Amino acid sequence: MTATEPVQPDAFGFAPAFAVDEPAAHTLPFVFNTGHSGAVYPPDFIAASRLDALTLRRSEDAHVDRLFGSVVGLGAPLLRANFPRAFLDVNREPYELDPRMFEGRLPPFANTRSMRVAGGLGTVPRVVADGQEIYARRLPVAEATARIESLYKPYHRALRGLVQRTARTHGHCMLVDCHSMPSSSLGRDPDMKADVVLGDRYGTACAPVLIDGFEAAFRARGFRVVRNKPYAGGFITEHYGEPNLDRHALQIELNRGLYMNEASLAMTAGFPALVEALRGVVADVAKDLDDIVPRRMAAE
Repeated sequence: MTATEPVQPDAFGFAPAFAVDEPAAHTLPFVFNTGHSGAVYPPDFIAASRLDALTLRRSEDAHVDRLFGSVVGLGAPLLRANFPRAFLDVNREPYELDPRMFEGRLPPFANTRSMRVAGGLGTVPRVVADGQEIYARRLPVAEATARIESLYKPYHRALRGLVQRTARTHGHCMLVDCHSMPSSSLGRDPDMKADVVLGDRYGTACAPVLIDGFEAAFRARGFRVVRNKPYAGGFITEHYGEPNLDRHALQIELNRGLYMNEASLAMTAGFPALVEALRGVVADVAKDLDDIVPRRMAAE
């Protein structure tokens, strides 16, 4: 699927539910993903919610797909969701579901006890990011399974396919999972104030020199960078990061105060400068790529 192919709306009204922006030539061993930037809210979803449209968007990583759009011109594909995170969260296990949300019995293999489910932020979220309940009443279990089958699983098939293709073509793959964070999430500790949080699941999801390269490139541009706190990476970083197979995953969280009004979600004057800075960061890391992540030598 490409961003320019005409697509008929699916059962939920998405046309398409997600898209892959492909470079003219896939010259970089990178895949970029923005699974929380979707901003298409089906009318039926809004009607079923007890929240207004703007409040529903509190969970959205607004504009992150546009912030990282320049990577396509550098030679890397960008997978971006059009469905919103409040509707379905692809950065979760496929069946992290809260039984309190649904009428009927969940599948026996559903994970109903994770910390994310307890917080209301499962695969089908119960709350938006600031803790407000999304739905006015319980949903049928069939609604959750339909979203997972029709949206979640195809999305991950596309992401897995991009990672596998990149690894075959280049010998290794660097998946960069792109997010944004509320400035309030960083707390009041001045040592924790950050423009960028890099997450590698505490050193398990990518080669140390890869996260070192991104940190150095951000710091060279004056950004304050911390690692793994408060965001170490979610399901995608953990699931796709396999450094022993030369498949690396890194999560990037950007402080929303850098580029948008956090109340209205409108882009601010800082947006173009951040776009240019991100392009420079990726270009710098790509330039030094052979030194950063050497190819694994095959045993003979």
